[in-house]
Amino acid sequence: MKLNTLPVVTYPDPMLREVCVPCDPSDKSLKKLARQMANTMYANNGCGLAAPQVGVNKRIIVIDCDQDSGTRNPITLLNPEIIETRGPEELDGEGCLSCPGITVEVRRPTYAIVKYTDLNGEDWIIEGDGLLGRCLQHEIDHLNGITLFESCDMNARIKALKDYKAAQQAGAKPGDTSVE
Repeated sequence: MKLNTLPVVTYPDPMLREVCVPCDPSDKSLKKLARQMANTMYANNGCGLAAPQVGVNKRIIVIDCDQDSGTRNPITLLNPEIIETRGPEELDGEGCLSCPGITVEVRRPTYAIVKYTDLNGEDWIIEGDGLLGRCLQHEIDHLNGITLFESCDMNARIKALKDYKAAQQAGAKPGDTSVE
């Protein structure tokens, strides 16, 4: 385990299939958890991380889809809820720190609107398309016990499970999107 990071829970750990419980925004321990989650996300080259991916059954996610600029500015969302998705559904590859070594084609709407509470107890709405819209939907799926394998269609799931088994045998680690 790296300094100030948490171990990443990997599929098929049953923790990933649990529906998470709401956070109490006044819980001061959430700030430390959010920091550790962000550090874990960055250490594994992720752009989002949900609490069950680090073994915590709480409705908290961290996201940073703008790392390419060289700056880190994670957003912590407590009790996030998708209030609307819109736009055409697009099929695109998604990786997941809890399913290392594979990328899976998942069809999602291009735009998401999410309400959440921040670490100071203030309510916000975040809207995003492209990578941010996809990441919001992916991480909120985790809070609802939905893994990458349930997010794709049946044919993609069969291929993904086969590829994941091969990736595990090849020693894939969180952050790996392929083993080639």
